[in-house]
Amino acid sequence: MGRANNQATGALAHQAQEFDRRRAALAKMPLTNPALIHLEYFPAPEALAPFITTFFHFRCDEALISDVRPASAGLLAFFLRGEAQLFVRDGNVDSSHLASLVTPLSAAAPILVDGPWHVFGAAISPIGWGALTGGLSAATHANRLLDAGDLIDPSLAMFAARLQAAYNAPGCAAGDPPGLTSDAMVAMTSAALLPLLREVPPAHAKLIATVAEWLGGALSPLVEDLMAKSPYSPRQLQRLVDHYFGLPPKQLARKYRALRAAALLGHPDTPADQIAVVEDQFYDQSHMIRELRLFAGRTPARLGNSDAPVLSALLDLRNFREVSPSFAAMPSDFA
Repeated sequence: MGRANNQATGALAHQAQEFDRRRAALAKMPLTNPALIHLEYFPAPEALAPFITTFFHFRCDEALISDVRPASAGLLAFFLRGEAQLFVRDGNVDSSHLASLVTPLSAAAPILVDGPWHVFGAAISPIGWGALTGGLSAATHANRLLDAGDLIDPSLAMFAARLQAAYNAPGCAAGDPPGLTSDAMVAMTSAALLPLLREVPPAHAKLIATVAEWLGGALSPLVEDLMAKSPYSPRQLQRLVDHYFGLPPKQLARKYRALRAAALLGHPDTPADQIAVVEDQFYDQSHMIRELRLFAGRTPARLGNSDAPVLSALLDLRNFREVSPSFAAMPSDFA
């Protein structure tokens, strides 16, 4: 028994060393040239719109792809080609599945992919998280890349296999295969997801809408303002926000302050007076740099560079202005 335990411990230690080695290599690796990556967004049909903020189709035919995913809400991704590893701050390194669920991230996370990498997926709203997972806690499952077939429904793994087979049918090209366009994948994925939606308690759905309104009211929303709009006690409010958003109210406000600041600072047309307001949301320059590095995955000096295409796409200012429904919309002063 002791020998078996020692062998198991040795195997885990070796695995940890390998993860550390790959993480160190990733830190030194240049990010994939954005010119080599193609990313398109597609609106969700009306029946799915409250639950899916957008569908997307991502394609890159490089043998190795390195990028950064900012702190964000959940993401459902069907891997059509390629395999990925997500590196998160707590030391977890998760590998992708045919049907992958990126749970809400509380910090930016590097991603490394053995390509070519083709993914079709959906960005999940907080109410979508509750409806698709049957009410699982986003806080308990945060910061992971998990098997959506296990966490949501086994049918998703079977659907992902069918989608992958159709996408990679004999004779298909590097882009969309004949007979399986992005529009077709929107329709197929919508049909697969609609039967899986569970009811979110009406009171919880109302709170999610209240949190969305609160987040959109200011770059640095005050928890006291949310408490004034909520019928729950401070303890209940913190627990429910954590449950659906993956962070308690104070940390959630901090996360979206940094993400929206990154979007504004990285946009070339943001007026100087708005930039000054953004900078005033932080104690000083070093505080802003730390927050943007933690949540957005880059410093203010690099925000104008499109050297991380996935990160740049997710921090596109349009995502905080035009995507509907948005649960962290840009305040009206910045619209």
